Amino acid sequence: MLASTLQDSVLRELRYDPRVDAAKIGVSATDAGVVTLTGAVNTYAEKLAAQAAANRVFGVKAVANDLEVKSFGAAAHKDSDIAEAAINSLKWRTTVPEDRIKVAVSNGWVTLSGNVDYYFQKKDAQRTVSGLAGVKGVTNNVTVTPPAPKASPSEVKSEIEAALVRSARLDARRISVRIQDSKAILEGTARNWDEAEEAETAAWNAPGVRDVDNRLAVVP
Repeated sequence: MLASTLQDSVLRELRYDPRVDAAKIGVSATDAGVVTLTGAVNTYAEKLAAQAAANRVFGVKAVANDLEVKSFGAAAHKDSDIAEAAINSLKWRTTVPEDRIKVAVSNGWVTLSGNVDYYFQKKDAQRTVSGLAGVKGVTNNVTVTPPAPKASPSEVKSEIEAALVRSARLDARRISVRIQDSKAILEGTARNWDEAEEAETAAWNAPGVRDVDNRLAVVP
């Protein structure tokens, strides 16, 4: 796809997404499918929404998100305020074991650490703090240590493959699965980033998986 066509498509998708103020975002693209987002946004949640919008566009193979989060007025908060808000938000999130997650904030950047049983808990913790006012970025260092699996590696592989086939958003024929110790390795191609992420989530949901190596290449 021509760079100019891809650039125009991404700009249109940004304007279409109500979570994003597209007027503040610059877009450049290459013929190879690499899109770069520049400019400034009000919140980290908006930065993530812009990246998700770009990833949805047909022909996009990679996104460099260089958007800067600049909080002004009511959106500007001290690190101590952000830390307190993050702790309270995690406490009210029923899917997250808040007593096992630690929060650190430096210049608006939140770092999460600790240990949880399941990948969805790690992702939910990140989503919870990403939407808080004043947050400029999130580093998720939470580790996943699932309960000891009762299934063999071959059974775990079969579980993941079955999950890929069940998903209406995936073309499972393009994806292969390998199990190495407690790591699931995904290889093959995905039609877009949403599909690649869906496949990774399916792998994480398998019993006993402690890590996922997503090697899927995006080939529209």
